[in-house]
Amino acid sequence: MPIKIDENLPARTTLEKENIFVMTSERAATQDIRPLEIAIVNLMPTKEDTELQLFRLLSNTPLQINISLVQMEGHISTHTNASHLERFYISSNEVLNKKFDGMIITGAPVEQLNFEQVDYWEKLCNIMDYAKKNVFCTLYICWGAMAGLYHLYGIDKYLMKEKFSGIYYSKLLTPKEPLVRGFDDYFPVPTSRYTLIKTEDVLKNSNLELLAESEETGLTIAKSKDNRSIFMTGHLEYDNDTLAKEYERDVKKGLSPNLPKNYFTDNDPTKTIHSKWRSTAHLFYSNWLNYYVYQATPYRLGDI
Repeated sequence: MPIKIDENLPARTTLEKENIFVMTSERAATQDIRPLEIAIVNLMPTKEDTELQLFRLLSNTPLQINISLVQMEGHISTHTNASHLERFYISSNEVLNKKFDGMIITGAPVEQLNFEQVDYWEKLCNIMDYAKKNVFCTLYICWGAMAGLYHLYGIDKYLMKEKFSGIYYSKLLTPKEPLVRGFDDYFPVPTSRYTLIKTEDVLKNSNLELLAESEETGLTIAKSKDNRSIFMTGHLEYDNDTLAKEYERDVKKGLSPNLPKNYFTDNDPTKTIHSKWRSTAHLFYSNWLNYYVYQATPYRLGDI
């Protein structure tokens, strides 16, 4: 089923070429169903890439979805054209006047900073606080997950000496949990960060449930016991070549990065990269939308 986006959004052309079902507002108006309202707080620097990655996954369900793209008020994005943001995004202040069935707060390349040093931290905290009562279920990704755990539950991140970069396998701890229904016992997760959340810190909090963990990278998936907040520390939405682009970027910066783990074929950056995580990504997002948003959110948005 379709994802509804602005007909002029650049991502639309690419999605249609990939045979992903998108719908314009005009066509959607003829359907007698209530679409889900999903906000994406896009904190990633390459915002158009992140839009595409998330749209691919959110569209793989039998649901119609209205997407609201959100940028942080006052934050200057240097990797995305200002006209794109002005045309297709609403500000973080506008979000506080709406209700949503679901919200996604993405990662951001700021994990080496203390949370309070991030220039939009106060505004992000306002969104997270607002979401507790005005968003039925919020999905926090990577740094977004760490920010959510820190602000909402006081769980801090730990800085590593070297960056986690590559495909790391996580152990499924709760196979009957709807969010991970259909997952293998061990599943691959693209990871790109300098920090981790210790699973013991999550287990100490009676309001949280640990769903999956990695021996190397710590917490992978957790959720609040009321099912209103989901925390995923990896990047299941990543394209095949996203980690390669990040590796090449770090090489050009002179950072001498290690090769991403379990990623390049034969550890050779010149060879074709094959996805190991695509099916897991589609399952995760389909399960989230179905079991934690669509099946549970009230029909009337005002009742959230």
